[in-house]
Amino acid sequence: MQVNDKIVIVTGAGSGIGAATAKHFAKHKATVVVSDIKKEKAQQIVDDITADGGQSTVITANVTKFDEVEQLISKTVQKFGRLDVIVNNAGIGPRNMAKTGEYTLEDWDSVIAVNQTGVFYCMKLALQQMVKQGGGNIVNIASLAGLKASLNNLSYSASKFAVVGMTKSAALEYATKNIRINAVCPGYTESALLDKLLSVRPDMDQMLKSVIPMKRYGLAEEIAEAVVWLASENTKFITGQTITLDGGTSL
Repeated sequence: MQVNDKIVIVTGAGSGIGAATAKHFAKHKATVVVSDIKKEKAQQIVDDITADGGQSTVITANVTKFDEVEQLISKTVQKFGRLDVIVNNAGIGPRNMAKTGEYTLEDWDSVIAVNQTGVFYCMKLALQQMVKQGGGNIVNIASLAGLKASLNNLSYSASKFAVVGMTKSAALEYATKNIRINAVCPGYTESALLDKLLSVRPDMDQMLKSVIPMKRYGLAEEIAEAVVWLASENTKFITGQTITLDGGTSL
């Protein structure tokens, strides 16, 4: 895929889909800024990339803090001269699964802050830079939960529906500016979020697999493949789209 020499930021890149995405960009000769709230985890991904001959660096950021996102973008541009791609992957799930009437304020506020407001901050500041330099590409990590109902998961569902809406609205606004904005919507994927759910409810493993026509969870590397494809020069006429990777679950 044609992403060689692109300058790429991946948020939440210390593990899971973010880590797989950072490594996949580097494999295809992009220079990757691995951003995560936890520096040690981000550094490990950078070490893995450089050990394989790739180009990568760490810039830590909490995407719920506007000033930290400003620093993430500005430090990237200062170091590399531009920002070609940002992948807005940082995300969390609620601590407690509950119906809407019993949903905690803490779970609402924390999930919306990371998954929705964090994506807005990153899009806002990345778009300002991309307009200045004459183009760019944004890929947002949404979810199947942003396309269909998700029980006992209100803040996560609301935040991912918002990411889909923000993707489409911004794509329309910036289509004439040589800036493409798309989203991927993973279904049940092997990740820290899924591990957390199954640690609380081990009985859900077989139930979840039963509703996936392929009878397995997705792999982080499979999601990463789609992200890099959307960010590449191979997809220059694609913008405002949501690519669903769910093993057929939405069928």
